[in-house]
Amino acid sequence: MRKKKREMDSAWALEVMRHAPFITVSFVRPDGNAYGLPLSLASTDDNTWYFHCAPEGDKLDAIAAHPDVCLSAVARCTPTVGPKDGTFTLQFKSAIAFGRAEVVGDEREKIAAMRAICERFLPQHMAAFDESIARSLSRTAVVRISLTEPPTGKRKEYDTNGEEIRGNRWK
Repeated sequence: MRKKKREMDSAWALEVMRHAPFITVSFVRPDGNAYGLPLSLASTDDNTWYFHCAPEGDKLDAIAAHPDVCLSAVARCTPTVGPKDGTFTLQFKSAIAFGRAEVVGDEREKIAAMRAICERFLPQHMAAFDESIARSLSRTAVVRISLTEPPTGKRKEYDTNGEEIRGNRWK
C-alpha cells in the first residue's frame, strides 16, 4: 500500500465487507483471462463468505479451473472537495481480501449459507425463507469462499473540522 497512513486493520476491513452493498469477486477463467463481478456475499464468521448462483456458468467454470479469488469491497465512496486545499478527491472506506472458492455440496451448509445471505439482504422477508428454499435449493449453487489471509482496509475520510480521520474508528 502506497499511503500507509490510510491502511486499516483486518477487523476494520471486515466491517467494510459487512456493510458494503456488494463485493466484487475476481476470478481467473479457464483460459487465463480475468473475470470480476459484483456479488451479494454474506459471512457466517470472519473467514467464511458465501454467494449463490446458477448451477452452471462462468463463475463455476472459473472456480473449477482456478479456485483462488480476490474480494474487493467499498462501503463508502463520496466525491468531495478537500476541505483544507480545495482539491477534488474521494472519501472512501474499502477492503480487499484473498480466498479460495469452492462449491458447497452439503445441503445443511447450503441452507445455512442461504439463510445468512437472506438475513443480510432481506431480513424483513425471513418468514418466507423455508418455503423459498424448498422451492429453489435444488437449482441453486452455493459457493463458499474461505479467506486465506486476513483482509486489509483503506480509508480516506474527513471529520467535521476538515481533518483527515486516522485510526480504526468506524465513524
